[in-house]
Amino acid sequence: MIKRIRYARLTLTLLVLALFAHLIMPVSHVKASEHGCGPSCSHYNVVLIGSEIEGIMLAKAAHDEGLSVLILDPREKPGGEFIQGQMQVLDQPNDNHKHSLVQGEIKKLYDDYHSRKIRSNEQFTRYFNQLIQGIPMRSGITMGKLNINAAKQEKSIQSLTYQAKDGLSYNVQADYWVENTDFAALTSKLRVKRIPGLESAFRGKKPEYMAATLMLKFKQVDWNKLHQEVLNNYPLTNVDKKYGPGTYVDWDYGTGFSNLTSQYKPTAPDLMLRGINTTYLSKGKVIMNALLLYEVDPSNPQSVQAAVAKGKKEAPLILKFLRSHIPGYAKAELDGFPDYLYIRDYNRFETEYVLDYEDVMSSKMYWDNVSIGGYAVDLQGTKRVPKGMNLGKPDRYGLPLRSFELKAYDNVLVAGKNVGADGKAYGSARIMPTTALAAQTIGVILGHELKSKRLKELTPADFKRIDAYMRKDYHIKLS
Repeated sequence: MIKRIRYARLTLTLLVLALFAHLIMPVSHVKASEHGCGPSCSHYNVVLIGSEIEGIMLAKAAHDEGLSVLILDPREKPGGEFIQGQMQVLDQPNDNHKHSLVQGEIKKLYDDYHSRKIRSNEQFTRYFNQLIQGIPMRSGITMGKLNINAAKQEKSIQSLTYQAKDGLSYNVQADYWVENTDFAALTSKLRVKRIPGLESAFRGKKPEYMAATLMLKFKQVDWNKLHQEVLNNYPLTNVDKKYGPGTYVDWDYGTGFSNLTSQYKPTAPDLMLRGINTTYLSKGKVIMNALLLYEVDPSNPQSVQAAVAKGKKEAPLILKFLRSHIPGYAKAELDGFPDYLYIRDYNRFETEYVLDYEDVMSSKMYWDNVSIGGYAVDLQGTKRVPKGMNLGKPDRYGLPLRSFELKAYDNVLVAGKNVGADGKAYGSARIMPTTALAAQTIGVILGHELKSKRLKELTPADFKRIDAYMRKDYHIKLS
């Protein structure tokens, strides 16, 4: 009898412990089969499609908060335009009092960039690799079937079948899916409404997109000579008159010289050399964001490859021009090429709230702010309007969570350049540190709130609490 009582007590104890263990088990450890995904399916809290750096900030924040995260990248190599395209000329949003608006994880990059600790592609790559450390990633995947639940008022993605480089097919399920490519690899498959793009600002009838860029790299540049040449022509009114509006050179950056670069005649009508927009790296090496390529389709690998090849073919002619026309470039040489492009703009799809130009210019703030913007409304050109336009410099304004929640779906988020903004507002909202901050904030919110609430269930009262812990724990101010 005593043995039976002891056995019963032991059994009861084990059952209690098992129940307690189940209750405290992190969401990331729940088996896929418990979510109805099937024995061959893996479940994650967050699945990120694409490896652009903005969404990586969301992945890192969610992972650091204890959520399970998977990155599936349709590109052959990780890093997107930041690493493969070497878009490493870092623009900075600021308010009208010249206060920087760069916050959060991305500020570490900017601080090291300004102190010259990070300038080379190798250094940027190390920084990127640190962000994804511990997060599983598969590059070169092929998107397959999406299993969508349309039973409710808002649809939801239940699972995705994809093919990996090993030729095998895999199934994955997630609580949240994040569009983080520069060609809408996920959202373009969901039959949602496209936000009118640049054609709405340029009064066109067909969809238009800002030009892409092939970053140009040079060595043996005499930066001191370039800098001194500008100083010799001060004040700035004289510099602008001689070299073009906005011409400026300090020990790190060089912009402008449009009066000179406008004299360059490209070999094809879908190319343009704009002002030099250059960062000085070190020891005579620079990287230049200046060669525009029009009508590149980032969803078409052949279009991207053709544009890269065209830019590489044009580069020696640009070098010859720079040697003859730009101070400090007389002995310059090309210093290799990136494998990919800087894609500024592509299809964006309706979010719960779509930012417009008035929102940006009126410094509008929101109860669900996840980032603060302040960059100029810079609309780069298209083939039809090659020089683009600048529509003014806003003061600080808010970007709401709703501008990153895909409309009509309750578990699809967008990151980076997929932000819900109209053709004009996008000219400002697209800047990397602005959308990177939003992505990090969303990742943190998922980590804090997912066990009790869906994102679309959050209220103004919840955001007062969210704002408090973002300030306290992350030193991020969202209001």
